[in-house]
Amino acid sequence: MQQQKRQPELVEGNLPVFVFPTELIFYADDQSTHKQVLTLYNPYEFALKFKVLCTTPNKYAVVDATGAVKPQCCVDIVIRHRDVRASYFGVIDKFRLQVSEQSQRKALGKKEIIATLLPSAKEQQQQKEEEEKRIKEHLAESVFFEQTLCQPENRTASSGPSLLTVFLGIVCIAALMLPTLGDLESLVPLYLHLSVNQKLVAAYVLDLKSSVTKLNSPVPLRGRNEELQERS
Repeated sequence: MQQQKRQPELVEGNLPVFVFPTELIFYADDQSTHKQVLTLYNPYEFALKFKVLCTTPNKYAVVDATGAVKPQCCVDIVIRHRDVRASYFGVIDKFRLQVSEQSQRKALGKKEIIATLLPSAKEQQQQKEEEEKRIKEHLAESVFFEQTLCQPENRTASSGPSLLTVFLGIVCIAALMLPTLGDLESLVPLYLHLSVNQKLVAAYVLDLKSSVTKLNSPVPLRGRNEELQERS
Protein backbone atom coordinates (compact mmCIF):
# COMPACT_ATOMS: atom_id res chain seq x y z
CA MET A 1 0.00 0.00 0.00
CA GLN A 2 2.83 2.40 0.84
CA GLN A 3 4.44 1.80 -2.57
CA GLN A 4 1.15 2.41 -4.38
CA LYS A 5 0.68 5.76 -2.60
CA ARG A 6 4.01 7.22 -3.62
CA GLN A 7 4.32 5.55 -7.03
CA PRO A 8 2.47 8.34 -8.95
CA GLU A 9 5.01 10.88 -7.67
CA LEU A 10 8.01 8.90 -8.88
CA VAL A 11 7.78 10.00 -12.49
CA GLU A 12 11.02 9.74 -14.41
CA GLY A 13 12.92 13.05 -14.38
CA ASN A 14 10.36 14.97 -12.28
CA LEU A 15 11.66 14.36 -8.76
CA PRO A 16 13.10 17.60 -7.26
CA VAL A 17 16.79 17.30 -6.40
CA PHE A 18 18.14 19.49 -3.58
CA VAL A 19 21.85 20.35 -3.81
CA PHE A 20 23.92 23.13 -2.29
CA PRO A 21 25.69 25.03 -3.71
CA THR A 22 24.37 25.19 -7.27
CA GLU A 23 27.53 26.88 -8.59
CA LEU A 24 31.21 26.06 -8.03
CA ILE A 25 33.90 28.72 -8.47
CA PHE A 26 37.57 27.74 -8.46
CA TYR A 27 40.35 30.34 -8.23
CA ALA A 28 43.70 29.52 -9.80
CA ASP A 29 45.72 31.55 -7.25
CA ASP A 30 43.95 30.02 -4.23
CA GLN A 31 44.61 26.32 -3.74
CA SER A 32 42.03 26.09 -0.95
CA THR A 33 39.31 26.62 -3.57
CA HIS A 34 40.55 23.77 -5.76
CA LYS A 35 38.54 21.45 -3.50
CA GLN A 36 34.79 22.05 -3.37
CA VAL A 37 32.02 20.19 -1.55
CA LEU A 38 28.51 19.55 -2.84
CA THR A 39 25.85 18.58 -0.31
CA LEU A 40 22.99 16.40 -1.54
CA TYR A 41 19.86 16.39 0.64
CA ASN A 42 17.28 13.61 0.72
CA PRO A 43 14.04 14.85 2.35
CA TYR A 44 12.04 11.86 1.15
CA GLU A 45 10.83 8.80 3.03
CA PHE A 46 12.81 6.42 0.82
CA ALA A 47 16.52 6.01 0.10
CA LEU A 48 18.09 7.46 -3.04
CA LYS A 49 21.12 6.47 -5.02
CA PHE A 50 23.02 9.16 -6.91
CA LYS A 51 25.48 9.49 -9.75
CA VAL A 52 27.65 12.50 -10.67
CA LEU A 53 28.34 13.20 -14.36
CA CYS A 54 30.51 15.94 -15.88
CA THR A 55 30.93 17.52 -19.31
CA THR A 56 34.74 17.51 -18.89
CA PRO A 57 35.67 14.62 -16.57
CA ASN A 58 39.38 14.94 -17.38
CA LYS A 59 39.54 18.29 -15.52
CA TYR A 60 37.96 17.13 -12.27
CA ALA A 61 38.24 14.36 -9.72
CA VAL A 62 35.01 13.40 -7.96
CA VAL A 63 35.34 11.46 -4.73
CA ASP A 64 32.52 8.89 -4.53
CA ALA A 65 30.86 9.82 -7.81
CA THR A 66 28.19 7.22 -7.05
CA GLY A 67 26.55 6.39 -3.77
CA ALA A 68 23.37 6.35 -1.71
CA VAL A 69 21.57 8.73 0.65
CA LYS A 70 19.39 7.45 3.47
CA PRO A 71 15.92 8.97 4.01
CA GLN A 72 15.95 12.33 5.81
CA CYS A 73 19.75 12.53 5.52
CA CYS A 74 22.39 14.26 3.46
CA VAL A 75 25.76 13.37 1.96
CA ASP A 76 28.81 15.41 0.95
CA ILE A 77 30.40 14.97 -2.49
CA VAL A 78 33.98 16.23 -2.84
CA ILE A 79 35.03 17.68 -6.21
CA ARG A 80 38.66 18.61 -6.97
CA HIS A 81 39.89 20.68 -9.90
CA ARG A 82 43.03 18.91 -11.10
CA ASP A 83 43.87 20.80 -14.30
CA VAL A 84 44.34 24.47 -13.47
CA ARG A 85 45.67 26.31 -16.50
CA ALA A 86 45.16 29.76 -18.02
CA SER A 87 43.42 28.41 -21.12
CA TYR A 88 40.55 27.22 -18.92
CA PHE A 89 39.89 30.62 -17.29
CA GLY A 90 36.26 31.61 -17.70
CA VAL A 91 35.25 28.28 -19.25
CA ILE A 92 31.92 27.06 -17.85
CA ASP A 93 31.70 23.34 -17.15
CA LYS A 94 28.63 21.49 -15.96
CA PHE A 95 28.05 18.70 -13.48
CA ARG A 96 24.83 16.71 -13.55
CA LEU A 97 23.64 15.00 -10.39
CA GLN A 98 21.18 12.20 -11.14
CA VAL A 99 19.15 10.46 -8.44
CA SER A 100 17.06 7.32 -8.57
CA GLU A 101 15.42 4.87 -6.25
CA GLN A 102 17.72 2.08 -5.11
CA SER A 103 15.52 -0.60 -6.63
CA GLN A 104 15.32 1.12 -10.04
CA ARG A 105 17.70 2.17 -12.80
CA LYS A 106 15.79 5.07 -14.34
CA ALA A 107 16.69 8.58 -13.17
CA LEU A 108 13.89 10.08 -11.10
CA GLY A 109 15.45 13.54 -10.98
CA LYS A 110 18.50 15.55 -11.97
CA LYS A 111 20.20 18.82 -11.09
CA GLU A 112 22.89 20.71 -13.01
CA ILE A 113 25.73 22.50 -11.21
CA ILE A 114 27.89 25.08 -12.99
CA ALA A 115 31.66 25.08 -12.41
CA THR A 116 33.96 27.94 -13.44
CA LEU A 117 37.72 28.49 -13.10
CA LEU A 118 38.78 32.10 -12.53
CA PRO A 119 42.32 33.51 -12.32
CA SER A 120 42.03 35.41 -9.03
CA ALA A 121 39.51 36.15 -6.31
CA LYS A 122 40.75 39.75 -6.12
CA GLU A 123 40.25 40.26 -9.83
CA GLN A 124 36.75 38.81 -9.54
CA GLN A 125 35.93 41.26 -6.75
CA GLN A 126 37.22 44.16 -8.86
CA GLN A 127 35.11 43.01 -11.80
CA LYS A 128 32.02 42.89 -9.58
CA GLU A 129 32.68 46.43 -8.35
CA GLU A 130 33.16 47.66 -11.92
CA GLU A 131 29.98 45.89 -13.00
CA GLU A 132 28.04 47.50 -10.16
CA LYS A 133 29.40 50.90 -11.20
CA ARG A 134 28.34 50.31 -14.80
CA ILE A 135 24.86 49.24 -13.68
CA LYS A 136 24.49 52.43 -11.63
CA GLU A 137 25.59 54.52 -14.61
CA HIS A 138 23.10 52.77 -16.89
CA LEU A 139 20.35 53.28 -14.33
CA ALA A 140 21.15 57.00 -14.13
CA GLU A 141 21.04 57.26 -17.93
CA SER A 142 17.76 55.35 -18.02
CA VAL A 143 16.13 57.65 -15.45
CA PHE A 144 17.33 60.76 -17.33
CA PHE A 145 16.03 59.34 -20.61
CA GLU A 146 12.61 58.66 -19.10
CA GLN A 147 12.42 62.14 -17.59
CA THR A 148 13.30 63.86 -20.88
CA LEU A 149 10.57 61.95 -22.70
CA CYS A 150 8.05 62.95 -19.97
CA GLN A 151 6.55 59.50 -19.78
CA PRO A 152 3.38 59.40 -17.67
CA GLU A 153 4.31 56.09 -16.11
CA ASN A 154 6.31 56.23 -12.91
CA ARG A 155 9.08 53.65 -12.95
CA THR A 156 11.23 53.12 -9.93
CA ALA A 157 14.75 52.06 -10.80
CA SER A 158 16.29 49.58 -8.44
CA SER A 159 20.02 49.88 -7.89
CA GLY A 160 20.27 46.38 -6.51
CA PRO A 161 18.62 43.83 -4.23
CA SER A 162 16.64 45.10 -1.25
CA LEU A 163 17.96 44.92 2.29
CA LEU A 164 15.41 42.23 3.08
CA THR A 165 16.68 40.10 0.20
CA VAL A 166 20.29 40.50 1.30
CA PHE A 167 19.40 39.72 4.92
CA LEU A 168 17.42 36.64 3.88
CA GLY A 169 20.34 35.41 1.80
CA ILE A 170 22.77 35.85 4.70
CA VAL A 171 20.44 33.96 7.05
CA CYS A 172 20.08 31.06 4.58
CA ILE A 173 23.86 30.82 4.04
CA ALA A 174 24.45 30.90 7.80
CA ALA A 175 21.86 28.14 8.28
CA LEU A 176 23.58 25.93 5.70
CA MET A 177 26.96 26.44 7.40
CA LEU A 178 25.68 25.37 10.82
CA PRO A 179 26.23 21.72 11.81
CA THR A 180 23.55 19.10 11.25
CA LEU A 181 21.75 17.32 14.09
CA GLY A 182 23.77 14.33 15.20
CA ASP A 183 27.16 15.91 14.48
CA LEU A 184 28.89 15.15 17.77
CA GLU A 185 32.29 16.51 16.74
CA SER A 186 31.09 20.08 16.30
CA LEU A 187 31.99 22.75 18.88
CA VAL A 188 28.85 24.73 18.08
CA PRO A 189 26.18 24.65 20.84
CA LEU A 190 23.52 21.98 20.38
CA TYR A 191 20.66 24.47 20.07
CA LEU A 192 22.29 25.80 16.88
CA HIS A 193 22.33 22.37 15.22
CA LEU A 194 19.76 22.22 12.42
CA SER A 195 17.87 19.29 10.99
CA VAL A 196 18.19 18.18 7.36
CA ASN A 197 14.72 19.55 6.57
CA GLN A 198 15.62 22.96 7.99
CA LYS A 199 18.77 23.10 5.84
CA LEU A 200 16.73 21.90 2.89
CA VAL A 201 14.33 24.83 3.27
CA ALA A 202 17.27 27.24 3.54
CA ALA A 203 18.85 25.83 0.35
CA TYR A 204 15.54 26.08 -1.50
CA VAL A 205 14.94 29.68 -0.42
CA LEU A 206 18.51 30.66 -1.35
CA ASP A 207 18.19 29.06 -4.78
CA LEU A 208 14.80 30.75 -5.34
CA LYS A 209 16.18 34.15 -4.23
CA SER A 210 19.12 33.80 -6.65
CA SER A 211 16.77 33.00 -9.55
CA VAL A 212 14.50 35.98 -8.78
CA THR A 213 17.50 38.34 -8.51
CA LYS A 214 18.77 37.28 -11.94
CA LEU A 215 15.32 37.75 -13.49
CA ASN A 216 15.01 41.25 -12.01
CA SER A 217 18.48 42.43 -13.04
CA PRO A 218 18.30 45.63 -15.14
CA VAL A 219 19.11 45.71 -18.86
CA PRO A 220 21.55 48.48 -19.90
CA LEU A 221 20.04 51.24 -22.02
CA ARG A 222 22.95 51.22 -24.45
CA GLY A 223 22.37 47.54 -25.11
CA ARG A 224 18.80 48.35 -26.15
CA ASN A 225 19.86 51.16 -28.47
CA GLU A 226 22.50 48.99 -30.13
CA GLU A 227 19.97 46.20 -30.59
CA LEU A 228 17.49 48.58 -32.17
CA GLN A 229 20.16 49.92 -34.52
CA GLU A 230 21.11 46.41 -35.62
CA ARG A 231 17.48 45.52 -36.32
CA SER A 232 16.91 48.71 -38.31
